[in-house]
Amino acid sequence: MYSQPIGCALSPESSAIMSSDAPKLFVSYSWSSPEHEEWVLNLATEIRGSGVDVILDKWDLKEGHDAIAFMEKMVTDPDVKKVIMVCDREYAQKADKRSGGVGTEAQIISPRIYQEVEQDKFVAVITERDDLGQAYIPVHYHGRIYIDLSDGDLYASNFEQLLRWIYDKPLHVKPRIGDRPAFLSEEGAISLGTTASFNRAHDAIRNSKSYASGALDEYFDTLINNLEEFRIEKTPEKEFDDQVITNIERFLPYRNEVIQLFICISQYNDSDKMHTKVHRFFERLIPYLDRPESMSQWQQWDFDNFKFIIQELFIYLIAVLARHERFEFLGHMLGQQYYVAHTAHAGRARMVNFSIFRNHLDSLTHRNSRINARRLSMHADLLNKRSERSGVSFDQLMQGDLLLFIRNCLDVLGEGGMRDWWPETLLYSERHYGPIEIFARAESRAYFDTMKVIFDIESIDELKAIFGAFREGKLHRPMWQFTQPDLVQLTNLERLGMRP
Repeated sequence: MYSQPIGCALSPESSAIMSSDAPKLFVSYSWSSPEHEEWVLNLATEIRGSGVDVILDKWDLKEGHDAIAFMEKMVTDPDVKKVIMVCDREYAQKADKRSGGVGTEAQIISPRIYQEVEQDKFVAVITERDDLGQAYIPVHYHGRIYIDLSDGDLYASNFEQLLRWIYDKPLHVKPRIGDRPAFLSEEGAISLGTTASFNRAHDAIRNSKSYASGALDEYFDTLINNLEEFRIEKTPEKEFDDQVITNIERFLPYRNEVIQLFICISQYNDSDKMHTKVHRFFERLIPYLDRPESMSQWQQWDFDNFKFIIQELFIYLIAVLARHERFEFLGHMLGQQYYVAHTAHAGRARMVNFSIFRNHLDSLTHRNSRINARRLSMHADLLNKRSERSGVSFDQLMQGDLLLFIRNCLDVLGEGGMRDWWPETLLYSERHYGPIEIFARAESRAYFDTMKVIFDIESIDELKAIFGAFREGKLHRPMWQFTQPDLVQLTNLERLGMRP
C-alpha cells in the first residue's frame, strides 16, 4: 500500500530546533523492495510531520557507523520511548529466522516483549496480509494488539490511532469512578429474575431462532409478573418522593434490558407478529398505573414510580423505532387502542389510546417544592439524566417525545375529547439547533410520504393544521413558565416536502 504523506520532511534546521520534549520513535523495518522502502519513508515523514522525532536508518545511520550497535541503541535507549515494527511478509520471515538486520533487532526486541506483559514501547504496524487475510507479524508478537495500515480505506483513522499511541493519548480515557448506583444497594435491592430470559430472547431474536417469539413472551411474562416487587411500601421514616426516586433508579438495569430488546427487534425482526407482542406488553403494564384490587387506602401519587417507568419505556420504544425508521411499527403503536380491563375502581372494560402512558407525577411536583429545587420540570430532568447510559441519545428521546406529541395533537383534532400527551423532554429542546432529524429528512417529499404513516395523515397540510389549532386555542402548546419549544423549527414546518 502506498500513502501520500500529510506532513513534509523536516529540514536539518527545523530538526535542530525541534522541541526537546518531542517523543522519540525508532522505525524497525525490512528493505523488502524499493516500493516498500518508499512506503516506510513516507510513513516516517508523515509521523515526523506530526511532531515526533523519528529515527530512521536512512536518515540517521551514516557510512562507517556500526549498524548492529545503532539498532541495539535504538531499541534499548530509554530516551527512545517508542519503537514501531513495520511488518510485511519479509519482515515477519526474517524476524522468525533471526536473519539480517531485522533478525538482529528481533533478538533484542523479543525478550523485552515477552518479559513485560504491559509493555507500551513496541507496537507492530501491519502493511501486508496473506491470502487468508491474516496479518504478517513475527511469532514473538502474536497475541498482541497491532495497528493496521494495510487498508487504504482505514489508513487515516488508524494513523490517528498510531499517533495517539506515540503520544500516550488514547481516544478512550477511563472516566472517573462515579457514585454507587442505588439499584446495587443491598438495602432494598430488587430482583426481577429476568437475566436468563433476557439473554435467551435477545440471542433468539438477533439470530432468527425458531423460538424467538416464545422467548420474548417468556421475558415479558417474567418482567410483568415480577414488577409487583417494585411497588413502594410507604414508611413514615422516609419522604415518599425520596422513595420514588430511589425506586426508579433501581429499575435502571431492567429498563436497559427492555431498551436492548426494542433495539434488537427493530434491527432483526420488524414483523407484524412482533408489533403485536410489543403492543400487548404495554397493554399488560396498564394495571400498574392504578391501585390493585387488594388496596383499600391509597393516594394518587402512590403509583408514581410505575407511571414514570412505563412512560419512560414507551418514549424509548418510539425513539428506537424512529431511529431505525420502522415507521409502520411506530404507526401501529400509536394507532392501535389499548385494552383496559374491568375493575371495581376503574369501571367497565374499555379501549384507550397511547396517551394513557403519560401521567403527571404529583410526587415530583411535591419534591421540587419540598427541597426548594426550583426546577421547571423534575420529570424532564430525570429523563435527561437517565438517558446517559441507555444506548439512546437524549436527542433521539426528544424526537420520540415530539412524535408522540404531534400524533396526539392530530388525534385530538380528529376525534376530540382525548387526554393530552405532554412532551416533558422538549423542555430541553432549546439545546437542539435546527429541526429534529426525522423532520429534517422530511424536506424530501419521498421521505415524508414514507414517514407520514406515523401520523396517519396523507398531506403536509394536515400536519400544518396543528399550528392553526394552536393559534385558535383548540390545542395547547407545551410551555414551562416562559420556556416554550420552537415547534415550527423542530418540525421543519416551512420546508417539509420541498424537495423530491
